[in-house]
Amino acid sequence: MAAGVDCDNCRADELKEQVRALNDLIGVAQASVSTIELDTLLGTILKSAMSFTEMPAGSVALYDNRSGELTLRAHAGLSSEFTARDAWVVTPGGLTDQLLRRDEILFIEDTEQADFFNNPLALQEGIRSLICIPLVTKGAIHGIMYLDAFEPRRFEQGRASLITVLASFAAMAIENAKLHHETRQMAITDALTGLHNRRYFEKVLPQELERARRHGLSLSLLLIDADNFKKFNDTYGHPMGDRILATIGLCLRKVLRSIDFAFRYGGEEFVVILPDTSKDSARMVAERIRQRVIAVSRKVLCSDMTDPVTVSTGIACYPLDAADGGALVALADSLLYQAKGTGKNRILVREAPPR
Repeated sequence: MAAGVDCDNCRADELKEQVRALNDLIGVAQASVSTIELDTLLGTILKSAMSFTEMPAGSVALYDNRSGELTLRAHAGLSSEFTARDAWVVTPGGLTDQLLRRDEILFIEDTEQADFFNNPLALQEGIRSLICIPLVTKGAIHGIMYLDAFEPRRFEQGRASLITVLASFAAMAIENAKLHHETRQMAITDALTGLHNRRYFEKVLPQELERARRHGLSLSLLLIDADNFKKFNDTYGHPMGDRILATIGLCLRKVLRSIDFAFRYGGEEFVVILPDTSKDSARMVAERIRQRVIAVSRKVLCSDMTDPVTVSTGIACYPLDAADGGALVALADSLLYQAKGTGKNRILVREAPPR
């Protein structure tokens, strides 16, 4: 009788385990279709995997095939000292490299007894057992999920199939999130120059002006135009005109800070938003852009054309020159028009009236 009860209890426990596993898989599946923010998605996947495997810690690192780097994107249950190293290069022939290429889950029941395990940081963290799960879809490597425990563990091989399903869900969800991000980037990016497009400018400018107003900061706007662009198109052809625009876009990306925004405004016009930047500082940025366009175009395009490529710029500053986005753009446009009408290859700002 007692044996029968024990057997029933075992079956009940197995059923509970299966239900919990299915719930975790359903959670990941739901996240994969409802969550488009990648880091949020990775956190959800990691928590589901930790719950299913009853591992108290874990992390997800995404792989960049171009640089050969893994970048930490989600973690739980690990110290700040351990997670401070948020990017590392995969060593060719090393354990991680083999793991990515084999696309097989690796169970390490005791790191101190595994001769092939050589990760001083993990050992210092006290990680004694772990599961390494490659995240791969259709041969594309997305990264690795690590599930960690701080004592040796025996892993049931029967769980491997469910972990594989979980990893497949996770990899597909990551792929979907990346595709969404790429699609969104395409929607706000000018294909020729690689800069943001005008639609995105119209979204960003009000946001940055509100941030400047809230924090009492200046904001400068540069409106930039390629000089004599019609002449270049007529003389050298539209492909050369495209190369000129792409070169100006490259110069903008090289000169600007990470917090700045550059847009192709339309045709041969560009607009730059410089947060927390005074008029004098904006003038210096515009001068660096002007000089760089001349230097780079001479180096890149000189074999195909004799005329120099130059730009003219109008600068307006919030709140000194204008109190809203429309007035800011209108003033910069007016100053740009004056710069082009008085010789081109110039930078104009509205000077403060004499006291």
